[in-house]
Amino acid sequence: MQRLIRRRLFSPSNTSLSRLRYFSQPAHNQPSLHNDVPLPSIPPFDYSPPPYNGPSADEILSKRKEFLSPAISHYYRNPLLVVDGKRQYLFDDKGRRYLDAFGGIATVCCGHCHPDVVEAILNQTKRLQHSTVLYLNQSISDFAEALASKLPGDLKVVFFTNSGTEANELAIMMARLYTGCHDIISLRNAYHGNAAGTMGATAQSIWKFNVIQSGVHHALNPDPYRGVFGADGEMYAKDVQNLIEFGTSGHVGAFISEAIQGVGGIVELAPGYLPAVYKSIKKAGGLCIADEVQAGFARTGSSFWGFESQGVVPDIVTLAKGIGNGTPLGAVVTTPEIAKVLTRSSYFNTFGGNPVCTAAGLAVLKVIEKEKLQENAHIVGSHLKDRLTALKDKHHIIGDVRGRGLMLGVELVTDRELKTPAKAETLHVMDQMKELGVLIGKGGYYGNVFRITPPLCFTKQDADFLVDAMDYIMSKM
Repeated sequence: MQRLIRRRLFSPSNTSLSRLRYFSQPAHNQPSLHNDVPLPSIPPFDYSPPPYNGPSADEILSKRKEFLSPAISHYYRNPLLVVDGKRQYLFDDKGRRYLDAFGGIATVCCGHCHPDVVEAILNQTKRLQHSTVLYLNQSISDFAEALASKLPGDLKVVFFTNSGTEANELAIMMARLYTGCHDIISLRNAYHGNAAGTMGATAQSIWKFNVIQSGVHHALNPDPYRGVFGADGEMYAKDVQNLIEFGTSGHVGAFISEAIQGVGGIVELAPGYLPAVYKSIKKAGGLCIADEVQAGFARTGSSFWGFESQGVVPDIVTLAKGIGNGTPLGAVVTTPEIAKVLTRSSYFNTFGGNPVCTAAGLAVLKVIEKEKLQENAHIVGSHLKDRLTALKDKHHIIGDVRGRGLMLGVELVTDRELKTPAKAETLHVMDQMKELGVLIGKGGYYGNVFRITPPLCFTKQDADFLVDAMDYIMSKM
């Protein structure tokens, strides 16, 4: 028996247009109608922002449409104007507080406007805002030393950049120079950036343009939920070996992957995958690049770096986002031997290693250690995942709950057996959660996965509020 459900849903890609969508669902897959779920309340917080006297959301949106690229989109039917932030909370122009469970796309790790990070930025800015790496400055060298101390093995040479895209571009170029091989192996569903080389390594059509992207081969994604081999990491790894044998000369430049795909929908690679792949890549003369742009800096809780969960040590690690708690900062860390390839010619980055940004980066590392944010990510993240998993048992629209620490994904489907992406429902729930005071992101190729990547100072009370808000909305669908 089928039931026709009528909902008003909104698309953030066309905010001027609202639409009524009708769809039918099998009785066994009906949304849970638990109307007794109480309205959740945001946890108390001892901070109120100063009054906002700037332009309205409509005025800003009008200027944005006129002067910024039309490629820039925004979340929500009614775009959110954010004017203040403190720890794990954001405030709009009316002074309303929101729980930030997206963290500026896994970027704000210590919390918004953390006093230690702000102080480091202000002190450095007052003394020297910018010079050049052609002169000596203690900020860049102190941070490089501290960063290298957090990485295993011989990973101790740092090259600073301004973003994750830039870091991945440099890592791929270094691997090609070092090995003398152009071929790179990446994963389907991967996202590594939007420049020339990184767009080639990215493997989702929605993030690619029809420009030259040569020398990249995309292996089967070791996705335990949607992948053809389930959670069998070694079976997926055989596809990489097949690519080497039948898609290249037998030699490769590098293999690049995240341990948990962020943009791809918080997909944690199947267990045992990276050790088997790294073995094949090494045999083919290639280097192994770990993209830690989103999973790094204690976000996964169980380890400081995402790749550590698979028991591997890469040759090159790329960093960004959480490295600076919101400052434009990225890095490539590799071995002294590999680092020498850049001395073959001149390679320079004007803003990479800027004293203000590196001062912020050093402050971030100190805060993570001082406030035990890795431990908090593990404890609160485990609690949050347990509660989301319990919610899956209650609401059939939740197909999968996955991830580690405070890098979690919730995939919505209209049919659990077919795993049909619930794209419209995802937008609806996101919009309604914002109305309740919770901000989450979305990702995955179909845009049907909630990306939960809050600041690492997130509390159990925050986690409960998030889940209760999601439960409240889903119970009324």
